[in-house]
Amino acid sequence: MDRDILKQKLKTFKVEVPSWGFSDSGTRFKVFHIPGAARNIFERIDDAAQVNKYTQAVSSVAIHIPWDKVDDWKELKEYAENHGLKIGSVNPNLFQDEDYKFGSLTSLNEEVRQKAIDHVLECVDIMKKVDSKVLSLWLPDGTDYPGQGDFAKRHMLLLESLKKVYDALDEDMTLLIEYKFFEPAFYHMDTSDWGTAYALAKDLGDKAKVIIDLGHHAQGTNIEYIVSILSSRGKLGGFHFNSRKYADDDLTVGSMNLYELFLIFVELNKFFDLSSNLKPALVIDQSAAMKPKIQAMIQSVESLQISYLKSLLVDREALSESQKRNDVVSAEEIIKNAFLTDVRSTLRKMRKEIGINPSPLETFIKSGYEKKIARERG
Repeated sequence: MDRDILKQKLKTFKVEVPSWGFSDSGTRFKVFHIPGAARNIFERIDDAAQVNKYTQAVSSVAIHIPWDKVDDWKELKEYAENHGLKIGSVNPNLFQDEDYKFGSLTSLNEEVRQKAIDHVLECVDIMKKVDSKVLSLWLPDGTDYPGQGDFAKRHMLLLESLKKVYDALDEDMTLLIEYKFFEPAFYHMDTSDWGTAYALAKDLGDKAKVIIDLGHHAQGTNIEYIVSILSSRGKLGGFHFNSRKYADDDLTVGSMNLYELFLIFVELNKFFDLSSNLKPALVIDQSAAMKPKIQAMIQSVESLQISYLKSLLVDREALSESQKRNDVVSAEEIIKNAFLTDVRSTLRKMRKEIGINPSPLETFIKSGYEKKIARERG
């Protein structure tokens, strides 16, 4: 692909950053404090704006309810816009309330189940106030022990609950169903894999799709295959990008398996123009407990830009011919050649063309912003 076309595509390639990625986080054992970590949604937007200032690659900020709840949603929407951003996907929280111990949208207790439905409907109402088009739902429901629950009954209760949410969505809104094969439940999860999420989305209708989180799979799962099948069936709605070594580690994007990340983009390019607005919701979802928050987010944005750029270098015509001939070695070499190409000079040239420093991480660190917020926020 022509270098000018590559740079142009990169200029319009944007991702969504998570509000929760700018606040203190940790493990189930300890939350670690990072000096200057954001304490509320307004500070999180301030920090997201810094990532965009130095990368020009951030479109919006995903919010989590009730963590990011405010009294005046119009004020929040305008605050984001004044910082050159939008409010992106709205994420309900069904995993921190005592009532949800034995399930939320799948609870056998009708009052508890209705409480969970009402919370998700509250998030739909917030979407309308902030002009968000994406409801991103991760369900923690499941069981820990054999015999604890009736799998099929729980599944039907979940579908029932989701139908009430689905019906409340505007026609231009999308419900993204996220899956996870274990944790917090360890015997079974009610949305355990992409097949379950796909079945739910298909039963609900065109406004429901599947979102893939890169950390929500068993070791060795071929995620790029899942990308291809869901995309070909029109049911891939989004990504939560992060990185993992063992399970749902939520490490910074590209910090572990860069080849897998690249291969995912290779598949995405077959079905979407990722430089346009007509694409799945591309959202960073990380918990950088050991790293300064904004630095970690800039790293992740750059990893996505590099993987996307490399994926555009795949000679698709030659690859198709190799596949027709069953030339396994040639096909693999075409893929590997693109992956092994160093595209950082193209990325730096693109940054110069749009008027930002070609080294965003280094420039941000030198800006003094971290020292400033450490003083101001305590």
